[in-house]
Amino acid sequence: MFLRCTNRKKDGKEHRYWNVVENRRISGGRVVQRQVLYLGEINGSQREAWRKTIEVFEEGAAAARTMALFPEDFPAEIDDASVVQIRLKEVELRRPRQWGACWLACKLYEQLGLDKFFAERLPPSRKGTRWDLIVQALCCYRLMEPGSEWRLHRYGYEKGAMADLLGAGFELAEIHKLYQCLDRLMEHKGALFDHLTQRWKDLFNAKFDVLLYDLTSTYFESDPPFPEGDKRKHGYSRDKRFDCVQVVIALIVTPEGFPLAYEVMAGNTADNTTLSGFLKRIEAQYGKAERIWVMDRGIPTEAVLQQMRQSDPPVFYLVGTPKGRLSRYEKALTDKPWHKVRDGVDVKLLPQDNEVYVLAQSRDRIHKERSMRRRQLKRLWERLRELKGMELTRDQLLLKLGAAQHQSPSAWRLVKIDIPEADEPWQFSLRKDKLRKVRRREGRYLLRTNLVGRNPAEMWEFYTQLVQVEEVFKILKGDLAIRPIHHQKEDRIEAHIFVAFMAYALHVTLRRRLRDLAPGLTPRSVLEKFGSVQMIDVHLPTTDGRQVIMSRYTQPEPELQMLLKQLRLSLPNQPPPRVTARGQVIQ
Repeated sequence: MFLRCTNRKKDGKEHRYWNVVENRRISGGRVVQRQVLYLGEINGSQREAWRKTIEVFEEGAAAARTMALFPEDFPAEIDDASVVQIRLKEVELRRPRQWGACWLACKLYEQLGLDKFFAERLPPSRKGTRWDLIVQALCCYRLMEPGSEWRLHRYGYEKGAMADLLGAGFELAEIHKLYQCLDRLMEHKGALFDHLTQRWKDLFNAKFDVLLYDLTSTYFESDPPFPEGDKRKHGYSRDKRFDCVQVVIALIVTPEGFPLAYEVMAGNTADNTTLSGFLKRIEAQYGKAERIWVMDRGIPTEAVLQQMRQSDPPVFYLVGTPKGRLSRYEKALTDKPWHKVRDGVDVKLLPQDNEVYVLAQSRDRIHKERSMRRRQLKRLWERLRELKGMELTRDQLLLKLGAAQHQSPSAWRLVKIDIPEADEPWQFSLRKDKLRKVRRREGRYLLRTNLVGRNPAEMWEFYTQLVQVEEVFKILKGDLAIRPIHHQKEDRIEAHIFVAFMAYALHVTLRRRLRDLAPGLTPRSVLEKFGSVQMIDVHLPTTDGRQVIMSRYTQPEPELQMLLKQLRLSLPNQPPPRVTARGQVIQ
């Protein structure tokens, strides 16, 4: 094994790149060279780091002299006392660890200014603990490889290069410090979202005149009782885990997916009780303005909608309505003309007092809902035929019918089932009148708004953007693995969710960068590509018993080099070498 130098001209300058190379004998007795490790460039810009290294070797000397790490580069006589030779046969490669994704996550963190934000608000402890760096590690690992704080403590430090990038040691992942850091976060939540809002304005010229509002829940696999006032309660579970306690998360995002605010509420909170507080909060935080709130049905009450209409200036809303309300206005809408808003989508408008009802019809949605309804109805019909052929008691039949209803709730409403009190055969039949009604309403949904006089196409676009909130919840529960939550203290539960939202801020920033510079790629796929870049420690033993340690990240593959160019990113210089003597780092 030996070092090989390659000279290349770039931008009119001579560059020298170094590799650790070994000779390998292949079939036929031929010897070929294989690159073991790419060390990068050691040129004039790095000379000072090397000179400091030499000064340690010759402590007390009048002047530093160049060490002949590379005999081809610095020829010298073997018996020259100023030369320290490297034992190439004893070169070792140690501690391979993931570097590329760590570097990208830290880059996003810095672009959002979160490093400076927390450095100002979380000063070091008296013992020198850098809480701001621990927050960065928590957020970046949640983005890259989400898991518990214990997992970060147990595996994150050894398998990742976060400590190398932040210039920290194992204190970055000490379990008790990770927990203590969580305890310091929540008081900065409001200020953080103010900061992020300004950063997204600066980076992407983000607008905040359309706000998307929705709720989700996340459950805990733990049993009560909990302390009095604890938010973990049974309630309506969007995850279909009605057996578990949960908390409700209310979220406001922009159509681009930038989160503006969120709140963790008790698990039994009703949807229609949440909006009023958020209206006041957004006005207090961002001032009164002509914003448009887009919400799903069931969130605003009539009182809140009236309050929004009577506000000065008025607060505009666009909200979905239950399909039952369609029956009330169906006759009036029949005579209204259809307006084409795009291919396959038409709307009808019905002015009503100070509002407009918008009936939207989508051909894609018709096909989707019709296919779902047919599958459910077919599955239910086959199950009913199976039950019809069984010899069951009345109680057994009722139990099995209840299970069938639970599996196909939408189709169940289309079937009539007659179960006599006596021991007579039970019957089932199709409710054709209800089926006709359902078919007529498939692919249609009724919207309600006080945006009187606005373009119908614009209103339809506003409502379709509501899927962005659902996408945020999907990412939080999927890519960022907000669940499971292992904490027992309520404050740490909320801090855990806060860290997940900060990780989402990094995620959405990367997604927006990709949309502008590398369309077609997802944040997850890009993180995986960067994850191929590893860092490794090259131990170069010297003839005098010392060691030169060079931490080097591996050379990116051509595909990743192209992606770096697309994203307008440049990898940093390789870290300077370190010198050890008797196991102690002396430079």
